[in-house]
Amino acid sequence: MRIFDNRKPNQMPKVHNFSAGPCILPQEVLKQASEAVINFNELDLSLIEISHRSKDFVEVMENARSLVKELLGVPNNYQVLFLQGGASLGFLMAAYNFLPQGKKAAYINTGTWASKAIKEAQLIGEVEVVASSEDKNFNYIPTGFGIPNDASFLHFTSNNTIFGTQFKKFPISRIPLLCDMSSDIFSRKINPRDFDLIYAGAQKNMGPAGTTLFIVKDSALGKTGNKIPTMLDFQTHIKKDSMFNTPPVFAIYVSMLTLQWLKKNGGVDWIEKVNQKKADTLYNEIDRNGMFRGVTEKVDRSNMNATFVLNDDSKADEFNKMWADAGISGIKGHRSVGGYRASMYNALPQESVEALVDVMKEFEKKFG
Repeated sequence: MRIFDNRKPNQMPKVHNFSAGPCILPQEVLKQASEAVINFNELDLSLIEISHRSKDFVEVMENARSLVKELLGVPNNYQVLFLQGGASLGFLMAAYNFLPQGKKAAYINTGTWASKAIKEAQLIGEVEVVASSEDKNFNYIPTGFGIPNDASFLHFTSNNTIFGTQFKKFPISRIPLLCDMSSDIFSRKINPRDFDLIYAGAQKNMGPAGTTLFIVKDSALGKTGNKIPTMLDFQTHIKKDSMFNTPPVFAIYVSMLTLQWLKKNGGVDWIEKVNQKKADTLYNEIDRNGMFRGVTEKVDRSNMNATFVLNDDSKADEFNKMWADAGISGIKGHRSVGGYRASMYNALPQESVEALVDVMKEFEKKFG
């Protein structure tokens, strides 16, 4: 079974891309980006061969940062940066810039990336893990935990890509909040004022891999007493408007285009409703269909990454063939969980979710 859309003859059949990241991006963004690689701004030069100091790219950087502020409602006393190194480097930067010498930080451990953030922070100072869901292979979000007043900050991961859990409500804290939002940034409304630092790799909802968004509160910086390596100091990059070193121009440009796409269609208010509908469509089928079961606690299910397994693993080959024949890609589960993971980032259309649901229904009809 192959699903074709209404493209012109000789075009490739549509692929329903559920990849966990790098992930699907809007088709119009990909088209604009491909044109810019050949001829950017009618300069007869490629985007990726012009100077990052040129007015053409400086305008891209300024637009990208401005769109972040507009779409998320970022206050004027926060800085927006597009840097390199991914959230993996962000783990270390967060600790260097916010954990003073001789103090401790509080962390919530909800999966692989939270664990990695904890490991990096332990290189800088003391870390207290105030809550963890490791006891059940990270299939839920911990609640009812205390937050130590003597900690410098509380760090958590808003959405757990591998295990498919998501904070539906953020912790209420008297100490500063730091958050890795790599896999659900721009997917729902947030209040940036609740955080001293938000950071996110671009390759889920913003653009291609290669740049990382940081939203940092001005007044929170410069207070640790740490000797911070130049490249890891947020103040270094703020002073140079994200251009202390050569920025990843292509990733930032595509992120700008994606944010323009989001704004044009109705912004975060619009996409939050779209994402909720996609998640409801898939989770309703997982719960209805006796061939499958969800992996995570229902109240903590991620709207970005739905994890589920077969109730009868002996039928895996048949199911795998059916979804592959339907033009579905990227739903194999991570080895830490097994089964399947359908990532439903902003650019994934509702029709792709419905295509997966149709396969699940057909599978039940044949083998249930």
